Amino acid sequence: MSDHSDERATMIAAGDLQEFAPRGREHCRRHPSALTLQLRRLQPASELCSSDGAAGLVGSLREVTIHERQRESWQLRKGISDVGEEVDYDEELYVASNMVIWSKGSKNQASTVYKAFTVDSPVLQALWCDFTIPQEKSEKSDVSGSDEVVEKCICILQNSCINVHSIEGKDYIAALPFQVANVWPTKYGLLFERSSSSHEVPPSPPREPLPTMFSMLHPLDEITPLVCKSGAGVFGSARVQYVADYTLRIVFLNAEPSIVMTYDTVQSLHTVWALRRVKPEEQNTVLKFSEQMGTPQHVATSSSLTAHLRSFSKGDSPVGSPFQNYSSIHSQSRSVSSPSMQSRSPSISNMAALSRSHSPALGVHSFSGVQRFNFSSNAQSPKRHSITHSPNSTSSDSFLIPETEPIVPELCIDHLWTETVTNMREKNSQASKVFITTDLCGQKFLCFLVESQLQLRCVKFQESNDKSQLIFGSVTNIQAKDAAPVQGIDTLLVLEGSGNLVLYSGVVRVGKVFIPGLPAPSLTMSNQMPRPSTPLDSVSTPSKPLNKHLGPLEEGVLLSPVPELRDSSKLHDSTYVEDCTFQQHGTFIHALRDPVHNRVTLELSNNTMIRITIPEIATSELVKRCLQGIKAILPKEIAVQMLVKWYNAYNAPGGPSYHSEWNLFVTCLMNMMGYNTERLSWTRNLDFEGSLSPVIAPKKARPSETGSDEDWEYLLGSDYHRNFESHPVAKALRLDPLEASAPKDDFSHSLSLDSSTLLFTHIPAVFFVLHLIYEELKLNSLMGEGIRSLVVLLVQLARDLKLEAYIDYYYRDYPALVKTSRQTCVIDQGFMHQPSFFSAEPPSIFQWLSSCLKGEAVQPYPYLPGICERSKLVVVSVALYILGDESAVSNEASHYLYKITSGQRKQQIEPDDNRCSFRQSTSVSSLAEKLVIWMTNVGFTLRDLESLPFGVALPIRDAIYYCREQPASDWPEAVCLLIGRQDLSKQACEGNLQKGKSSVGQVLSSDIPSGTESEEDEDGMNDMNEEVMSLIWSEDLRVQEVRRLLQSARPVRVNVVQMPEASDHEYIEEKENRLLQLCQRTMALPVGRGMFTLFSYHPVPTEQLPIPKLNLTGRAPPRNTTVDLNSGNIDVPPNMACWASFHNGVAAGLKIAPASQIDSAWIVYNKPKIAELANEYAGFLMALGLNGHLTKLATLNIHDYLTKGHEMTSIGLLLGVSAAKLGTMDMAITRLLSIHIPALLPPTSTELDVPHNVQVAAVIGIGLVYQGTAHRHTAEVLLAEIGRPPGPEMEYCTDRESYSLASGLALGMVCLGHGSNLIGMSDLNVPEQLYQYMVGGHRRFQAGMHREKHKSPSYQIKEGDTINVDVTCPGATLALAMIYLKTNNRSIADWLQAPDTMYLLDFVKPEFLLLRTLARCLILWDDILPNSKWVNSNVPQIIRENSISLHATELPSSEDLSLETLAQAHVYIIAGACLSLGFRFAGSENLAAFKCLYKYATDFLKCLSAPTASITGHYNLETCLSVLLLSLAMVMAGSGNLKVLQLCRFMHKKTGGEMNYGFHLAHHMALGLLFLGGGRYSLSTSNSSIAALLCALYPHFPVHSTDNRYHLQALRHLYVLAAEPRLLTPVDVDTNTPCYALIEVTYKGTQWYTEATEELMAPTLLPELHLLKQIRVKGPRYWELLIDLSKGTNHLKSILSKGGVLYVKLRAGQLSYKEDPMGWRSLLAQTVTHRNSEARAFKPEAISAFTSDPALFSFADYFCKPTVNMGQKQEILDLFSSILYECVTQENPEMLPTYIAIDQAVRRLERREMSETFELWQIKLVLEFFSSRSHQERMSRNPNRGLFMNSEFLPVMKCTIDNTLDQWLQAGGDVSLHSYLSGQPAEESQLSMLACFLIYHSVPMPGQLAAGGLEGTASFSELLLKFKQLNMPVRALLRLAPLLLRNPQSMVL
Repeated sequence: MSDHSDERATMIAAGDLQEFAPRGREHCRRHPSALTLQLRRLQPASELCSSDGAAGLVGSLREVTIHERQRESWQLRKGISDVGEEVDYDEELYVASNMVIWSKGSKNQASTVYKAFTVDSPVLQALWCDFTIPQEKSEKSDVSGSDEVVEKCICILQNSCINVHSIEGKDYIAALPFQVANVWPTKYGLLFERSSSSHEVPPSPPREPLPTMFSMLHPLDEITPLVCKSGAGVFGSARVQYVADYTLRIVFLNAEPSIVMTYDTVQSLHTVWALRRVKPEEQNTVLKFSEQMGTPQHVATSSSLTAHLRSFSKGDSPVGSPFQNYSSIHSQSRSVSSPSMQSRSPSISNMAALSRSHSPALGVHSFSGVQRFNFSSNAQSPKRHSITHSPNSTSSDSFLIPETEPIVPELCIDHLWTETVTNMREKNSQASKVFITTDLCGQKFLCFLVESQLQLRCVKFQESNDKSQLIFGSVTNIQAKDAAPVQGIDTLLVLEGSGNLVLYSGVVRVGKVFIPGLPAPSLTMSNQMPRPSTPLDSVSTPSKPLNKHLGPLEEGVLLSPVPELRDSSKLHDSTYVEDCTFQQHGTFIHALRDPVHNRVTLELSNNTMIRITIPEIATSELVKRCLQGIKAILPKEIAVQMLVKWYNAYNAPGGPSYHSEWNLFVTCLMNMMGYNTERLSWTRNLDFEGSLSPVIAPKKARPSETGSDEDWEYLLGSDYHRNFESHPVAKALRLDPLEASAPKDDFSHSLSLDSSTLLFTHIPAVFFVLHLIYEELKLNSLMGEGIRSLVVLLVQLARDLKLEAYIDYYYRDYPALVKTSRQTCVIDQGFMHQPSFFSAEPPSIFQWLSSCLKGEAVQPYPYLPGICERSKLVVVSVALYILGDESAVSNEASHYLYKITSGQRKQQIEPDDNRCSFRQSTSVSSLAEKLVIWMTNVGFTLRDLESLPFGVALPIRDAIYYCREQPASDWPEAVCLLIGRQDLSKQACEGNLQKGKSSVGQVLSSDIPSGTESEEDEDGMNDMNEEVMSLIWSEDLRVQEVRRLLQSARPVRVNVVQMPEASDHEYIEEKENRLLQLCQRTMALPVGRGMFTLFSYHPVPTEQLPIPKLNLTGRAPPRNTTVDLNSGNIDVPPNMACWASFHNGVAAGLKIAPASQIDSAWIVYNKPKIAELANEYAGFLMALGLNGHLTKLATLNIHDYLTKGHEMTSIGLLLGVSAAKLGTMDMAITRLLSIHIPALLPPTSTELDVPHNVQVAAVIGIGLVYQGTAHRHTAEVLLAEIGRPPGPEMEYCTDRESYSLASGLALGMVCLGHGSNLIGMSDLNVPEQLYQYMVGGHRRFQAGMHREKHKSPSYQIKEGDTINVDVTCPGATLALAMIYLKTNNRSIADWLQAPDTMYLLDFVKPEFLLLRTLARCLILWDDILPNSKWVNSNVPQIIRENSISLHATELPSSEDLSLETLAQAHVYIIAGACLSLGFRFAGSENLAAFKCLYKYATDFLKCLSAPTASITGHYNLETCLSVLLLSLAMVMAGSGNLKVLQLCRFMHKKTGGEMNYGFHLAHHMALGLLFLGGGRYSLSTSNSSIAALLCALYPHFPVHSTDNRYHLQALRHLYVLAAEPRLLTPVDVDTNTPCYALIEVTYKGTQWYTEATEELMAPTLLPELHLLKQIRVKGPRYWELLIDLSKGTNHLKSILSKGGVLYVKLRAGQLSYKEDPMGWRSLLAQTVTHRNSEARAFKPEAISAFTSDPALFSFADYFCKPTVNMGQKQEILDLFSSILYECVTQENPEMLPTYIAIDQAVRRLERREMSETFELWQIKLVLEFFSSRSHQERMSRNPNRGLFMNSEFLPVMKCTIDNTLDQWLQAGGDVSLHSYLSGQPAEESQLSMLACFLIYHSVPMPGQLAAGGLEGTASFSELLLKFKQLNMPVRALLRLAPLLLRNPQSMVL
């Protein structure tokens, strides 16, 4: 037996032992279905009716569980959280009989069951698989595009089908057309292996065998055969064919890289293939029945294959096939279940082919293997089988079925590598376990375990340079019984035949794994029970006693690839012996399984399982960094050996604790470099707390308990003592330094290094890397501890390498740590491998930055990719921001950096000085923006910024400060977070949320109804957002007034005075008649209410939508008696309220916001139970269409509603569906509408009895669906329908006008705005035909297919062959207006001119003049001007001269003119002109338009009461007044204008007389438009909006509530299509409440006005976005914010559509406009006057006005409040107060730590306590930044901004430092300075101050000074010249001059 302790030394302790049992097993036991399933299976076997029933049951159950145990299986994987990143816990998939249990767990929390699935038949296999669903648009482009959606799924394989359950909750079942042996998850989908049952016969010669491997890319796709592309065959080209070889078995499949490993059972060879998508040409090759390849039998004839698969899947399989257990469900073809499947074209990847030519090294054997694979049908092996069971029933009959389309293959495998054939190959050598592992240096291996030979074969592979293919290398064999990868630390565990567990990295042995509590295996038969404490050596592990210090290792022992060492014969002989031994010894490790990250399960021989953790390679950040760096720089093989040694040392059983990890690392590293750490005093004293590591000799553990002098010496020499001495606390306590007496050992002779060690030749490289890591750590202020540890090591190395420059550099950094008298060791420089990148000058990141800031030329800074990322970041950002070089961030290989890698020459870069000058060209703002955006792109966050030292961070902070002042509105969230604009980052964050109900909804919706509403009935207006409305209309209660006017849920007040002569009965009748009048008004209210509450509510999906009831009763004062219309006293029109309840339903439905989450089920769920409410539901459906939700309603339900034949439902549904599909030409909807329009049906079709109103709705629907498409056929039909004649037998006779109008409107929509460019319609003569319809004339011959229908004339109406203009005129007029909308086409407009002779006037209905004027003005859109002069210009001269003015009191008399005609024509023309004005300025709040319209409205009002009203006619005046009111409301839409509100309220009060239902409807629509959407919406003037408004506001109003003769009432709701959200609501980001903010809107210039800006107080409605150039939130109260619309309006549109929330942030010291309307109370307002005195007067209590940051509150509390007996601290408090004031008023609170750090550093310098010069460097960088040229130029452009700008702080600090250093110089510092410069050691006490002086004044090294030849200088001017090239500032030179010139020799000379 060899020395035990050494064997122990190379062992690795495994941690964290746990008993392991799969989580699913226990859950299964408790799973409710487990019992029932087992009982069902047991029923026939055991009699349950025995006397003791229960016992029998239990017994039978026990049997079952024993059987079950063998059938269970499970797999583990690394946990993936919901977000998608990996987390540190395992997920387990457990399968037992019919159940699959998916559980997630973690180390610290017990695992929980996540999902459990139970299926009908036993589960064969369960696995995780991700399916990618390519989006439609990516099918054309590259498939690997980013817009693929990944569905994470779990797949459960049963006998006849596979169930797929996605995490999102989708379930699929795919039937399998064959028996599946195995299923594998791939990168693309699933891969199936078809099982071949043993008694199938070889195929008969004429037929190729069926494929054996199939893929399924998505559960809805077909299962398609796999194609294989093998290497060049006999014919010289690569063959492409189906995989149809039964001897190939898949043993492994991997997703990244996507490879498959197969095993050939005949040749016993493993082959690796690349798996990829098929290329189109390969598909064609396989699918074509091509002859060139030889006889047909070599090509799988795709048709027969397809037929075969399809015949099986349809269930008509031949008798006796194994497919008869199909249930009927699965037997149907899958295409039945998924209608969408056929349309999905298979996406073909154009990934480069992974095919690979054979390298000659693979030998002839592999070649023959591939060849045999090609001609697989010739070499018949006994394992080859056909599908059917018996030879005679070959299922050839199924091949006669003609097949339509072949199955297109989707995946292909490319041959990559086949293992070489050896002689001793055994038959059954299939790999039982395959995995991919990476070694410690990143090389990849494919390992496969061949159990029969106890071998693990590892193949090294790597990607080719162009990443297109994998290159495989040599095979290494490791003797192993089992193996498992440990991915977390790039190693693998091998279980050797002897039972040892050994860790390998790649093929390099690391060491044995020691498992506490398990005896180490042993083969010595004599020693039966080895003691667990001493692991015995096993025979098969050759090991030698190791040198105690891990000294020079012979290559053969630990590190060679292992197999050569083993004597395989002995091993094979010993297997039997091993087994016997183990039986006696009890437990041993039997197998490894379930490796996840760094955890693995051991199966023991006694059937228990243990889960162990393999320890990490290092835990401390510092050690990890150093290891990474050294690994990157060394050659790979040396790096692996170095890591292996460290790993063994670190993880030995009972290894070091966390704190001493660094000390262990230093010892280990120095040993590897050849140092004798025992003899070196400082490494010998390194403190390894806890157990001594085996690396260090155990002689330290002396048994003496009394202690000795040596212990005190040890303590004084320890690191801890040194650190403590230099600690500020020690200085504060004025402790005298203790010096250790000289060590007793005689160290006078110097130690020499052992040059044979591993790293000896690489010492300079390692040293340089560690130095770069040291520089990198300086950039992280949290790593100070690590830097101090590292510098000690660096100094030792620098001293031994005799690098004076480095020693001096470390001394300047850490004067207290770097003592001069230290041991040096002799290094024989002869063997050294000097790396090319090594520089004699130490690279210093601070020095580099300083040079940049001063504008000197800089060398590129060396950096290690992946390790010194911070250095790279700082260098590049400074190059960009200070030097203004934009190319610095553009490419990776920046010329400010050069990368260091192992073995590369240094990049030659000539330093050209001009490069570093600041470039004037770029605008500075863009530099700051570029920097900030680049930093967020590389992942730099605020936390990183806080850990940067303050001097380095200053330029970045400056750029951030700049960006914070003037950000762009469209920056991503990360950028806004970095620059500290929470308002913007919150905005960006909201922008990223999905369309669901975002938090914006919550910000702007008040959940608590106020107390008054809860008692009231639901009036349908409770969900309005009170908070915003109270901001918009804060001065009065107009919103409450609107609610009062529009509510229809409470009874009205019927106030009738009983006359003395009236009887009671008459009085009751009178009251009821009065109520009937009032009800006309009540029934008109819902339309207006819908406008007011538009899109204001998000429904709860579990509740029905509340629809307020329409209350048509009244209450009569004084006794409040109820008045009812149903008493029978008076006649009430039938169905009076049916349209009113329809409108009520629409109003309720329109409350639902478009962003709400609504589905088909909810819509159906709202269907009322009682028939009376059907009309309301019909309206509700229409509303859902208008807000876009009806598209979610299933087609089935739509047809269901339409077949009921309820007229209202059909109207609502048809209009709703069409509005939802606006302008899409959707075919399904077109079919739906055509059924309801006889003209669109073929002439022979049966005449359907469609109600007239439904036809009207369908016609408008066609117009909506085809809006703006100029679809020819539709236009032709609609044109004919305008003049549709009345048919016989009362057909089409009633309400013809509304049908004609609808056809006209629909035609106008179809050709909307196309004008004369109607392509392909010239033969229809659309405008001429319309003109004829408008003015009358002979009917044209009816063209087209509908001639037949109109042959027989009507029996009722005699129209003759002229056009009935009264019917066709309105539709034709509006159609012309819409077709030529905004085209300014004069010729068409002249047709519409009002007639200017009395004769012609008599021929036109006055009403039609309104429409003509309107149409003419809409065509001449640009001529509309908002003044009364323009309005009057539309009136023809004859009317203007002869009509009565609107104010005339007496009538003029005239004989030949009909005054009535003229007066009516006059008012209608003016109304038409005013209406067009309303359209032109809709939603603009244009003041001129408002004044003009308001004037006309008041004129009409006066007219009504004037005596002349009777001539014009009350009805006409009321109509015109209603039109004017609507025009006013359109212009002021959403603004809630008070004057218009007063007009509306006045009209509301007028009931009775001429006031019918239609006028009330118009007035309340005007009121609704005025408060559209509660002030959040306004109207748009786009073409489609105008079309919608023309339908909604058609100026002929219904006479009573059921009147649809001239215009279908349902169309009044189409205004929704013209409404758009335009309210901008500022929300304070700190309080999350809406607030006021001043915004400035800039208009683009147009032909009417130049570019103009206007200030608005938000919340406000914005003008239409296409008119605007930019919007900005103005200061000074809020942070400025610019939204630039010239780049595109999408950003602003998305803000407005999500509720218009614009986050704003109050600036420091400002109050909101609500609290301080005039701005007099702001704190800054009081302090602007005197700048200096107020800093003293600043009270810390006042800080809350300036900031909402809790950290600053606490700072003010603890550091700025004076306390009792302050003494000298008062000065510090004042300083802190003024600093705080400065920071919050300048709004850079993040500068507070910088101020304080500078102040503290300067105080420390004054007290001479600077033990490290780190902070001084930072102050120096700060000062240099402010004097840098780039900063000066920025300041000259923008003088009043910047960090530190308004204070005297910096100059004072600079002065203090100068004075302190000068005093030191005078008080004896000059002596030590002189001795330093002349190269003698200075005295210890002065070292710190000397270093400060050298750093602060940038004094060069003594060596450089000497080189400069300064000895001979006599005068200061000479010095100046000589120092020119040393870049030393003049002020420093002034201080050095006396020393340099005082030299006696120089004076003499």
